[in-house]
Amino acid sequence: MRRIATAMIAATLLCATACTKDQPGSDAGAAAKPKLRFAVIPKALDIPVFNYARIGAERAAAALGNVEVLWNAPANADQLKQKEILESFITQRVDGIAISSLNGDFLTDTINRAIDAGIPVVTWDSDAPKSRRIAFYGVDDYASGTIMGEQAIKLLNGKGKVALITSLGAANLQNRLTGVRDALAKAPGMEIVETYDIKEDVVRCAEIIATGSRRYPDLAAWISVGGWPVFTMNALDGVDSSKTKVISFDTIDPAPELLRKGKVQVLLGQKYFGWGSESVKLLANIKAGKMPPSPIIDSGVDVVTKENVDAYVEQWKRMAAGPS
Repeated sequence: MRRIATAMIAATLLCATACTKDQPGSDAGAAAKPKLRFAVIPKALDIPVFNYARIGAERAAAALGNVEVLWNAPANADQLKQKEILESFITQRVDGIAISSLNGDFLTDTINRAIDAGIPVVTWDSDAPKSRRIAFYGVDDYASGTIMGEQAIKLLNGKGKVALITSLGAANLQNRLTGVRDALAKAPGMEIVETYDIKEDVVRCAEIIATGSRRYPDLAAWISVGGWPVFTMNALDGVDSSKTKVISFDTIDPAPELLRKGKVQVLLGQKYFGWGSESVKLLANIKAGKMPPSPIIDSGVDVVTKENVDAYVEQWKRMAAGPS
């Protein structure tokens, strides 16, 4: 069914292009490209990694020249409000939608309604795999979770108690969590003592880390499948770095400094700018009748440790500065 829907979208777009060329008096070569409005929806406005996705989206739009980015999301992680925002963009009949799904299952019907209305939808960062979205751009979350588990095994020599941190509901986080668990299951000396749901809340994350560290004084590692422990300098204050290791997703400030200070041992970085820029490019291509070669576009992941953090930060600064 997804292939049929994709083919129908492509055929409709190509037909529209052909009909424009056939209209009397039209000059397709000289005519300006039509202005396109793309809605880009992160999970929430208060999650700092998404600021870079906005920069990427707006840079891509500026380079294309005929795209306006409409950036909106709930103030904080609220799946009902995100759905309402998605519905409002469908009502506005925007030209395309790119969304990071707080809960892919919850958004499936609404995404399908956008597709039925002729609005192409792509997902980024967090997918809605059961929907008829056209493509997803982001990391291979299961593989990334596997990397986190393997890094923990390496740091702890295959022995120790581990606590996991996630936010339930998002497909990307669940896949990472599964990858971590499957990797740790291969080391009989590793034990997962508890999995915490922090509900996309940085303050709650700090409280849970402090409480969990007291509850498990012999805890060998925290593994966080999202960047909540490294979004602020003090979330890890309750961790005794001399005996407890920390492995976390995300590499934006202040994460590199926490790594340098020894509060974190391994960070996994994502293609934050690409979330926005690649999504906008995907939508622009779809509107031009060019479908992505695959529905899943793996952005890759960066493994950052104390050995390569300085080089990584320099590369990050160049990307943030933009084209010279």
